[in-house]
Amino acid sequence: MKALVTVKEVVTVGDEFEIEGTEIPPQYLETELNEWDSFALEEAVQLREADVIEEVVTVTIGPESCENTIRQALAKGADRGIRIWDEALEDVSQLDVNAKTDILSAVVESENPDLILSGVQAGDDGFGATGVSLAREIGFQWGAVVNHLNHEIADGVAAVRRELEGGIEEETEIELPAVLTIQSGINEPRYASMRGIRQARQKELASVTLTDLGVTSDAVTPELRLTDMYEPETESAATVFEGDAEETAGRLADLLENKGVVQ
Repeated sequence: MKALVTVKEVVTVGDEFEIEGTEIPPQYLETELNEWDSFALEEAVQLREADVIEEVVTVTIGPESCENTIRQALAKGADRGIRIWDEALEDVSQLDVNAKTDILSAVVESENPDLILSGVQAGDDGFGATGVSLAREIGFQWGAVVNHLNHEIADGVAAVRRELEGGIEEETEIELPAVLTIQSGINEPRYASMRGIRQARQKELASVTLTDLGVTSDAVTPELRLTDMYEPETESAATVFEGDAEETAGRLADLLENKGVVQ
C-alpha cells in the first residue's frame, strides 16, 4: 500500500510583532513544518515500519523557499516528496480550501494512494477542512480528528478512534482507500536524525506545476478575501497582590468572596 501525507510549511509569529494593514511584516515571521502534519507523517512512517505501508509520499503546495522545511519531512522518514508551485499561485495571498482540494485531487489521481493522512488543521489559517473536502471530492471514505489508528490494518479496513465534542471518543472502522485527518497526540513525532538529514538530501523532491497536474489557473482564483487583521482587545485584567503570604491570602479570599466564587 502507498500512503500520501499532505504537509505544509506554516508561518508563526513571535511574542512581539506589528500588523500593517492585513499583513504582518516578514521580520516578525518564522516558518516551520505544520505541527499536525508532523503527527500525520509519523503515523505513516510507523505504518511503513510495521510493513503495512510500502511507500510514504509527501505532497505540499508552496514555493521553492519552503523546500528546506519540507525536507524535514523526508528526514523524518518519508520516501519522496512532491512540491507543487506555479506562477498562477504567486499572487494568491490565501489559498482557500476549494483550490487546495482541486490541486490535491489531481495528485491523488496521479499517485493512486491507498491511504491519505493529513493534519487535522494548519497552524496558520486553521481552516481544518482540507482533508475532509479532499475525501469528498475524490470519493474516499474518511475519518476526522483521529487520535488512534490500529496499525494492524486487515482486509483493507482501518480501525480508528476519533475525538468528538465534549470529551467523547468514537471507535469506528473505515474501508480503504480513505482520508484520515490526524489529531495531535496520536503519537510522538520523531526528531530528524543527522543520518536522516543527510539521506533527505538525496531523496526525490519533485517540483510540479498546475499544468503538469492538469489544473487550470481558474481553480486557484481565491474565493476568500482577507478584509482586516487585528489583535483582539483584552477582556479581563489580572490582579496582582503584593505583600506577605498572610496579607495576600486574605485579600485573595475577600476577592473570591466578592466575586461569588466562594461563600
